[in-house]
Amino acid sequence: MSIRALIPAFVVGIAATAAVAEPPAAPPAPAEMEALFNGSDLSGWDGDPRLWSVRDGVIHGETTQENAAAGNTFLIWQGGDVGDFELRLSFRCTATNNSGIQYRSRRITDGTARNKWVVRGYQHEIRNEHTLPNVPGFIYDEGGGAGGRQRICQAGEQALWAAGAGKKVAGTLIDQEEFTKLMKIDDWNDVVIRAEGNRIRHWLNGRLILDFTDADPALALTSGVIALQLHAGAPMWAEFRDIRLTRL
Repeated sequence: MSIRALIPAFVVGIAATAAVAEPPAAPPAPAEMEALFNGSDLSGWDGDPRLWSVRDGVIHGETTQENAAAGNTFLIWQGGDVGDFELRLSFRCTATNNSGIQYRSRRITDGTARNKWVVRGYQHEIRNEHTLPNVPGFIYDEGGGAGGRQRICQAGEQALWAAGAGKKVAGTLIDQEEFTKLMKIDDWNDVVIRAEGNRIRHWLNGRLILDFTDADPALALTSGVIALQLHAGAPMWAEFRDIRLTRL
């Protein structure tokens, strides 16, 4: 069977009409979304207390020369595993490093991690950049190591990862000129992540920037924890607010 035959009709159809269709806007927020952050403290979250705090009503994560991260470290939501969902939040961060939003991930407790707050799984990349491909919104295989898939799906791609065949890009959702206008450097940016079955979509500031189908049953993730990342290396900060979840 061909790769194209494995691509769902919605992927083929949108790719075929991408040149003339209006850019898909984010759906309206579901009613009564669950607030994951109370705006006051880190109740319901677990992370390195040296690095995570609440400042001016937002979650603030920061590493410095004096308080460095021993490997990538995460603020992990304690609400349990989440399968199909819609997650909404806003972020801003420094340009000296990068961050991420983990979902359908697993916490590592077997002693192989470099610190107590490590997760592995799908990551929505967070960056303070607008030059493709090093922009927020791509899916990264956090913790996959040398044998992992690394950048599973780039921002701007409409793609399928088929069993035994790797990734097939079916279309382009956004170009460089559009992304430059869309991304707000040094400011708050709005994210919507929607995962339904093996289909994952990311919106940035109301605009669809990624549509990915993970059709490899040996690699696809179906459920796991939600977490926020501070990256090892250069000192950095990242902030998050208005974190809301609906389980589908």
